[in-house]
Amino acid sequence: MDLAFIPSPSVGVVHLGPIPLRGYAFCIIIGVFVGVWLGNKRWVQRGGRSGTVADIAVWAVPFGLVGGRLYHVITTYEPYFGPNGHPLDAFKVWEGGLGIWGAVALGAVGAWIGCRRRGIPLPAYADALAPGLALGQAIGRWGNWFNQELYGKPTDVPWALEISSDPAIGRIGGTYHPTFLYECLWCIGVAALVMWADKRFRLGHGRAFALYVAAYCAGRAWIEYMRVDEAHHILGLRLNVWTALIVLVLAVAYFVISAKKAPGREAVVEPGAQPAEGADDEVTESGTDGDGAEEGKVSVEKAAAKTTADDGAAESGADETGKSAGKSAEKSAEKSAGKSAEDEPGDTKPEDAADGPAADAKPAGSGSTKKS
Repeated sequence: MDLAFIPSPSVGVVHLGPIPLRGYAFCIIIGVFVGVWLGNKRWVQRGGRSGTVADIAVWAVPFGLVGGRLYHVITTYEPYFGPNGHPLDAFKVWEGGLGIWGAVALGAVGAWIGCRRRGIPLPAYADALAPGLALGQAIGRWGNWFNQELYGKPTDVPWALEISSDPAIGRIGGTYHPTFLYECLWCIGVAALVMWADKRFRLGHGRAFALYVAAYCAGRAWIEYMRVDEAHHILGLRLNVWTALIVLVLAVAYFVISAKKAPGREAVVEPGAQPAEGADDEVTESGTDGDGAEEGKVSVEKAAAKTTADDGAAESGADETGKSAGKSAEKSAEKSAGKSAEDEPGDTKPEDAADGPAADAKPAGSGSTKKS
């Protein structure tokens, strides 16, 4: 007899008049809001404008929902297109069945469209959103609890999940591993890891997002291995286990290549926005790097002041030189004038010259001076 376990809700939907309120849908909606809220805070911290994340999410979320549903229907097509399947049930998203792989892949396409329309680099947007995505997944997993689905193998551990019997869908009651709870806690840890690493190592150019993907896949692989719901197998492993391992390798490869190709973090993540505090990349418009923006400004001011001082000194020196040159010229002129006055006769009148003794020695008719 089990002494402790996690009970499942008796119903997953409550009707408010004709309107059904489904626990699964509420978990997804709350997860989206939390993800956008946290993503907006991180985007502003990186130098972006408030509200940009929500504007781009208008594109990303619908694409993500469609992608998640498509992945589920394609990889689990029997209930919809197999024998005795119901194709219209493929549109009943509220009954569960969203594959995170398709949601992230097609959601990225929607985000790319939104980013392109605003001139924003998709990797920078993904980095800001990464921890929010992990927290959104953590909240969304509680939708599986409301629907009593995607649980693990039978167990009698104190935290086992109680599942009620439902012969209509072939569900056998008992206590099972609460894989929804394992993934919830794992995603919270992933969000904390990404935020810590992003702050510690200043991740940029999509590396924070790559870290989120790699860390999530590492946990999803072993959690997926515990599940007992119907799934396709390849070489003895569930399809989603292979998907997690492949995506994990791709995320790690991107992280390493990106770190070598574009180290540091983007200085400007949104056109017209201010450079983020402590950004590492060069800002081509200002000619300074993100880390030294203030230092560069101070250096420019010092250089300008020094240039002004040098110009003033040059002008002062020029004035002194001019004054010295003027004095020297005056002295030279005075000396020259004095010497000329001694060497040459003055402007004597002809009649005065004629009266002097020299006049008697000169031939008659000579002028006052000799012209050359």
